[in-house]
Amino acid sequence: METITLGKNGPTVTPLCIGTWAWGDKLFWNYGNGYGPEQLEEAFNAALEAGVTFFDTAEIYGFGLSEELLGKFIKQAKQPVQIATKFGPVPWRFTGQSVSDALTDSLKRLQLERVDLYQVHWPFAFLLSQETLLNTLADEVKRGRIAAVGVSNYSASQMREAHQILAARGVPLAVNQVRYSLLTRQIETNGILATARELDVTILAYSPLAQGLLTGKYSPESGESPIGARSIDPRFNKDGLQKIAPVISLLRSLGEKYDRTPVQVALNWLIGQGNVIPIAGVKNAKQVQQNAGALGWRLSDEEVQELDKVTRQWK
Repeated sequence: METITLGKNGPTVTPLCIGTWAWGDKLFWNYGNGYGPEQLEEAFNAALEAGVTFFDTAEIYGFGLSEELLGKFIKQAKQPVQIATKFGPVPWRFTGQSVSDALTDSLKRLQLERVDLYQVHWPFAFLLSQETLLNTLADEVKRGRIAAVGVSNYSASQMREAHQILAARGVPLAVNQVRYSLLTRQIETNGILATARELDVTILAYSPLAQGLLTGKYSPESGESPIGARSIDPRFNKDGLQKIAPVISLLRSLGEKYDRTPVQVALNWLIGQGNVIPIAGVKNAKQVQQNAGALGWRLSDEEVQELDKVTRQWK
């Protein structure tokens, strides 16, 4: 299995990450309706069988349940896995100690002594300054409870500031986790991708399938619509689906050439950007196996250019 180093000298991980936002989340993903702990454990094991050992979670996912489920599955795993989780900067956390306490709670739920990657979920500071927050995370790196520090949803300038604060402590900024897919390409034009490359920061791409739009499951003809919060997303209405129809058509065409699905082509395109790791959310083993089919092959330069052309309006 090909591997990627997070940032300059962070942990070595697989080029595909398993996203666990849906693990325990009832607000957006309807956890408990059609899938539960049994299906998620099967998904976890299917990932390991496919050679994908990198998982991303957060304390807010399922209000801690995602971390708890991962912790149980890790205990039974017969091989090492790499875990990324996230700290939520909320108004009542305004001291360095509150950051360390949140890390302690995440480690307890995960049943781990150290996490491979600890990320700041949003750039909001409230009463907690970026200096206090990031210096505390640098302390935790020295303490051995975090292998690498990352941020999430940071702009180019915010990422640069975080990089500078950490660099003063001799700690590299390893990642910036941002929304990135064929239908959300803004990081290519707003400076985030360029700055990440300049600073040697790995991009973790969340919503790499645009929350299902790139799967080919939804089309103006199929009449199928998502449940939960996505049901009111205008991108899933008839006009929205007609707009992306040329993209889905090209994904299908390229997929037929390689005996792959639109999902696998869309994820492969992201991996091919270089130092970009898609975080593909899953609810069951079948989805894991499908996502893993994005690995072990590459689109040609000409095919990448075709996809670039048909999705240029989403930059």
